[in-house]
Amino acid sequence: MTHEDAGKYAAKHPAGTRCDPAIAAVLKEKARDGRVTCAAAHAVAGDFEVAPSEIGKSIDLLEYRIIECQLGLYGYLPERKIVKAADTVSEDLRDHLQPFSAAGEISCASSWEIARALGLERMAVAAACENMGIKIKHCQLGAF
Repeated sequence: MTHEDAGKYAAKHPAGTRCDPAIAAVLKEKARDGRVTCAAAHAVAGDFEVAPSEIGKSIDLLEYRIIECQLGLYGYLPERKIVKAADTVSEDLRDHLQPFSAAGEISCASSWEIARALGLERMAVAAACENMGIKIKHCQLGAF
């Protein structure tokens, strides 16, 4: 959802959906000006041993915005998206991304896994995807 959807994030979920009060309390501590960073949201997911999507849902229900995507895809000012296409992509990274080329998309989780496996920054994988025309979809937090 975009900034135009501010105040309507909870509408993404069925009426009556509630978030865990303990998770809500921690998110309230992490939030600054109604915003929670992607990194903070994932840290909360780890602390509570829940899926990032569960934290994303809680963020929506609290009407907070998720900012500073760790792949550089959204939540930065003033550009919103800060990742740029890599000038070159290493052969090893290209080999890992090649299976996703045919479909033209990769999940956020898969891009993170490739970064972990190759010891790369997550944004480096996103930059390679930009270079190769692979769209990153299915945010683990549910932002896109």
